[in-house]
Amino acid sequence: MNEPRRDLRAPNRPGVAALTAPTLAEEHALLLREVSARAEVLLREAEERRWPAEQLRALLDYLHLEVLQQVVDEEWLLFRSAYHTPDELARLRREHLELRLAIDVLAQAADGGSTLTPQQLAVTTRDLLVRLEKHLAAEEVVLAVAGEAPRATTSLGSRPHEWYSLTQGPVIDLDALPGETGFDAVLDRLLRMKPGERVELRAGIDLGPMWQRLSRVDPGGYGIALLQNGPTQWRIEVTRRPAR
Repeated sequence: MNEPRRDLRAPNRPGVAALTAPTLAEEHALLLREVSARAEVLLREAEERRWPAEQLRALLDYLHLEVLQQVVDEEWLLFRSAYHTPDELARLRREHLELRLAIDVLAQAADGGSTLTPQQLAVTTRDLLVRLEKHLAAEEVVLAVAGEAPRATTSLGSRPHEWYSLTQGPVIDLDALPGETGFDAVLDRLLRMKPGERVELRAGIDLGPMWQRLSRVDPGGYGIALLQNGPTQWRIEVTRRPAR
């Protein structure tokens, strides 16, 4: 008998399990809430005619790391098993491309490569929100099989979107991100650190393997300070060194 799938809508803790796999609608709802929350703070700044540089960067980080990753996961995990006409899937892929292009417009604005005013940025951001919401709803309909809601990409092996908030702060608890995929999520976060940035890692297991992986990927790019060496908890502080 298959064991019940762990609930991916909350941090993965011992004893917390769900009897049913998450649906694509639940996954989409989480993404839309997170994007909308970041867009709201951006829009408040823009409506005051201030350029929301920090808020725009926070929105773009989430769009790039979670929404665009969702696009890749859907095309790889869901589209290949969907029983629909090529035209229907081609439409979804076309909308994915349009989302990428819309996000690129925001990225150009953040990098100073456009002449958008705060008001124009607000219009562009609202348009992206509307486009994203409509696309996600349409995708759920197209990918449904015989009236059954499509499964979330997380139930097929992709990384839970809840992990984003667990890896972005100055302290990362690896016990909330179990398994090899959790290690991958933390490694991705460390590789995105800015020079001089520091992140503390905590875990109930030896963090040596994590440090070894990071050293292999970027030898000499990070410093480490041992804060606690067991026996029940390990803590290290990782610092991104300036580029040589």
